[in-house]
Amino acid sequence: MKTLVITSHPYPDQSRVIKALEETAEQFPDVTVRNLEALYGQTLGGFDLATEQAAHDAAERIIYLFPIHWFNLTPMLKAYLNEVWTYGWAFGPDGQALEGKTMQVVVSAGATQHTYSYQGLVQSTVDEVLTPMKASALYVGMNYLAPLTFYETLGASEQKIKSFQERFADTLAS
Repeated sequence: MKTLVITSHPYPDQSRVIKALEETAEQFPDVTVRNLEALYGQTLGGFDLATEQAAHDAAERIIYLFPIHWFNLTPMLKAYLNEVWTYGWAFGPDGQALEGKTMQVVVSAGATQHTYSYQGLVQSTVDEVLTPMKASALYVGMNYLAPLTFYETLGASEQKIKSFQERFADTLAS
């Protein structure tokens, strides 16, 4: 399955887990990885719409890979979606470019899984935190898969990161 992985991390120099997962994705022949900060720096905007939309057009599955950033998307990914998912392309009259494609969100969280529970500090699940991604996918006619979440990523050991990579590789292979 042709897969597009859009990666974003607001602090790329500090990104151990997202960087490792990105490296895992790059090993698959039918996977294209686009790292937003590597391509566009830290400027929130000015995306090459034709190139980004063509990358989406060529994929059957689109994975958005990012750390949960203050219980939200990264600022770059939000700006990217605002610009790339245009009226007339992603939705609206004649805008059905994403219809029937599959979206999966893959996120890292520094906190524990308990933190993202009704008993935890934020009293919300990761699924609830990612509701805007789910709503966006459904709005444009995409199939939305349950997110893949990696918890306790801050200070994760090399062994733990390797286990994250293995789980992500399994997702990419399916």
